[in-house]
Amino acid sequence: AYERMKGASPGSLPDSGLKAIFREIVSATHALVKPNLIAYLGPPATFAHMACMSAFGSSANLKPVGSIAQVFQEVERGEANYGVVPVENSTEGTVTYTVDMLVDSGLTICGEILLQISQNLLSQASGKGEIKKVYSHPQGLAQCRLWLENNLRGMELKEVESTAGAAELASLEPDAAAVASEAAASIYGLHILEPDIQDNFNNFTRFFTIGDHQASPTGRDKTSILFSVKHESGALAKALAILANHGLSLSQIESRPSKKKAWEYIFFVDFEGHRQQEKVSRALEELESACLFVKVLGSYPRSE
Repeated sequence: AYERMKGASPGSLPDSGLKAIFREIVSATHALVKPNLIAYLGPPATFAHMACMSAFGSSANLKPVGSIAQVFQEVERGEANYGVVPVENSTEGTVTYTVDMLVDSGLTICGEILLQISQNLLSQASGKGEIKKVYSHPQGLAQCRLWLENNLRGMELKEVESTAGAAELASLEPDAAAVASEAAASIYGLHILEPDIQDNFNNFTRFFTIGDHQASPTGRDKTSILFSVKHESGALAKALAILANHGLSLSQIESRPSKKKAWEYIFFVDFEGHRQQEKVSRALEELESACLFVKVLGSYPRSE
């Protein structure tokens, strides 16, 4: 529907603006007809919250929960239609807990969201000289490591469960600051002492939308799988060759300990294509015969 509207638009409105308007129309319509509940890693003003609004619009019914495990539980119990969980940051790498949850969960990846991350130094204070401690999520601190070293050297850095939680703490302590989003500054009444303090301006976090159904093919899809191979020479190369021989382009590969046997690993792989495509289904059949374990996590539209 969006592609038809895009083709019919003769004006100068950029694609990003057109897409945002379309998303809000769809979000408001869904809220009237059949309100979806989306669970996400809260509290409000986290980047997961921003990812939800980016994907589902501001009219969506959003439910913040306290952990990635709780997001999965909400959807598994049918208390939420979808969940949104972080899976990868372009600076700090894979969110391993999400991958570990996908190993045993019966839920399916229905979509992905790419969110550009902008970190800011927030505080009640009027200047950096008044700050004695800085709160943030471990990844927030890691993403601003060089800036903090150069500008707040020797400052006490305190890790908390979320960037929004860091902002809340900073709102209660006049000599504290938080590394968090611009939205958190607005919600918790803080000054933005320094905007965009992330060390890498090409900083994105990838989120998965998880649910209990498969997404239909769109022609621009990804498939995510987990597999394990025998602990023998060339086993991984053989498995990857199967994907290559079927013309499947890998966009990610990550290894995780299986936690069932010492020195046994599970590999998390993304490749282009949908499981309903013939070349993908044939590759998966061949992979199952060559591996100890294969699990298709989902085929879903590729985020731009």
